[in-house]
Amino acid sequence: MPTLSGKVAIVTGSSRGIGRAIALELAAQGANIVVNYQAKASAAEEVVARIRERGAQAVAIQADVSRSGEAERLVQGALEAFGTVDILVANAGIARDNLFLRMSEEEWDAVLNTNLKGAFFCAKAVQRVLLKKRAGRIILMGSVVGLAGNVGQANYAAAKAGLIGFGRTLAKELGSRGITVNIVAPGFIQTDMTAALGEEIIAKAKERIALGRLGQPEDVAALVAFLASDAAGYITGQVIGVDGGLSL
Repeated sequence: MPTLSGKVAIVTGSSRGIGRAIALELAAQGANIVVNYQAKASAAEEVVARIRERGAQAVAIQADVSRSGEAERLVQGALEAFGTVDILVANAGIARDNLFLRMSEEEWDAVLNTNLKGAFFCAKAVQRVLLKKRAGRIILMGSVVGLAGNVGQANYAAAKAGLIGFGRTLAKELGSRGITVNIVAPGFIQTDMTAALGEEIIAKAKERIALGRLGQPEDVAALVAFLASDAAGYITGQVIGVDGGLSL
C-alpha cells in the first residue's frame, strides 16, 4: 500500500526540476498533489497529467509565493480542491547570482522574497489547517550553500541559511501539535539551474563530491517522500543533506 495514500500535499515551484520530481514521487506514494507554479502553466499541466497517470489526483494552481495574499490563495485552492492539506513542501526558489561587490538591492530582495519569505508565507497560510488536525509535515528546501556559503551567492546563501533557523524554530513551536518540520539541503543536483553553470564549474564540482557525480532530482524526492511519511514521525528540526558527500 502506498505510504502517503489519502494525503494531500502542496509542492511549491513544482512545474520543473526538483519540485517536479517531488510532486511525482509523492503522487507515486499515493498523495494527491497541488502543483504550484508562477509562470509556466503548460509545464505545470504536464506534471498534473503525469500524476493522474499514476492514479493520484492533482490540480495546478498559479501563485507567486513571495506575496502573502497569493500564498493564502494557494492554500485556499488546495482546500477547495481536496478539503484538507497534510504536507507542505516549500520548494519554490530562484537565483540571482552576482559577486557581493556588484549585487544590487533588487537581486538581494528578489531571492530573499521568494526563497525565504515565500516559505514563511506558505507555512503561515497552512499552519491553521495543520494545527486543527494536530498533524502534518512541513518540509523546507534548503541547500548546502546555506551551510557553507558560496562565492557569488550571498543572497541565495542568506535565504537558505535563514530557512534553517526558521525551520528549526517552527519545529519547536509546532512539535507539540504533532507537526514535524525538516530542512532538506541538496548539493549539486542536475537541473536547469545547475546546467547554466557551465561544464567547467560542473567538472570542478564533481571533484569535490565524494560520489563523483551530480545528484538527480529523484534523489531529493526520495528523501522528501520519506520525511512526509508516518515512518519519519519522530524526525523534526533536522537539516538533512542530499549532496553525494559534497559537505564532508
